[in-house]
Amino acid sequence: MPDNPSLKLIIKTIKSASKKDLIRIYKEAGWWDTSYDKHPEFLNHIVEDSAVFVGAFLEKNLIGIGRALSDLASDAYIQDVAVLKEFRGKGIGRKIIQTLIEKLKENGVDWIGLVAQPGTSSFYEELGFEVLKDHVPLKYKD
Repeated sequence: MPDNPSLKLIIKTIKSASKKDLIRIYKEAGWWDTSYDKHPEFLNHIVEDSAVFVGAFLEKNLIGIGRALSDLASDAYIQDVAVLKEFRGKGIGRKIIQTLIEKLKENGVDWIGLVAQPGTSSFYEELGFEVLKDHVPLKYKD
């Protein structure tokens, strides 16, 4: 976070966010394809239709996100955890994950998984996740 202690970080669940803010975060994370520019309204559904969507705000500026897909009954998958580059390495991603876990557990979700990008396993293991031995993540191929 900036060296200015008067700036306050707030992490909270949200049901909407500006497309501009989301696009900036997705672009910095490397998840934005230029084809999305034609119809960015899908971003509304990403926030609204996630079981839990968390925003990290510095003052009123959205600087990080994370979401969970779930039935809010038993299982959940965390994905799209990202923080703007200038704010990385300050524990914000950790707080986003912890908030997602807390909100999921409040709903009785007892199985929380995610697919980690290569080289990030230790970050998630420090937060209580473990590698699923004998499991392989798969993606549908068009």
